[in-house]
Amino acid sequence: MTNGTLSPPIYELALKLWNYHHTNQPLEKADAILVLCSHDTRVAERAADLFLEGWAPRLIFSGGLGVITRFMWTEPEADLFARIARERGVPAERILIENQSSNTGENVLFTKRLLTERGIEAETFIVVQKPYMERRSYATFRKVWPEKKVIVTSPQDSFDAYLSKYTNPALTPDDVISIMVGDLQRIRLYPDKGFQIPQEIPDDVWAAYEALVAAGYDRHLASA
Repeated sequence: MTNGTLSPPIYELALKLWNYHHTNQPLEKADAILVLCSHDTRVAERAADLFLEGWAPRLIFSGGLGVITRFMWTEPEADLFARIARERGVPAERILIENQSSNTGENVLFTKRLLTERGIEAETFIVVQKPYMERRSYATFRKVWPEKKVIVTSPQDSFDAYLSKYTNPALTPDDVISIMVGDLQRIRLYPDKGFQIPQEIPDDVWAAYEALVAAGYDRHLASA
């Protein structure tokens, strides 16, 4: 593996996973924008921009410290993301923060509880996540909160642009690919565990996954 430029074969395999992870759902106005926080602060910028464009009247940030960020930050992801949104012009009174969750399922479940506790009704959501987490976020939301309507989006970058503009220097392109590989594995495993609804994985996408695992991109795999 490399720490900078990807070899052409690895690049093509990774691009296949990148494209699959996107749901490519068109935006519709919603009751709330739910941000699934992570190490990628550009997700906060995308969510703030969507709010400022008028796609929803409320912005919810969900995330404590996860598997990756607990080694990077001491501040909960949601608090950091909310500060970015305020600095971008989102009024503080339009922001809700859930900062205890540590995985995607908890993001949705704890947000559901928060809105219930606050007496807030919301039927439609725009979920904002990393580009390569769109599909798994959709599958998780539909499992945990099936009665609500959800559209998933992410920072609007190509694979090349995402890698070149990546905002966290602690993660290399190889790290990003390993995370994408782990997310694809979870799309296969998690429906049987009750964590997500099933998503079809085309044969060529799974073959790319297997090739990347064989090439050593296995650092973020879950236990089967």
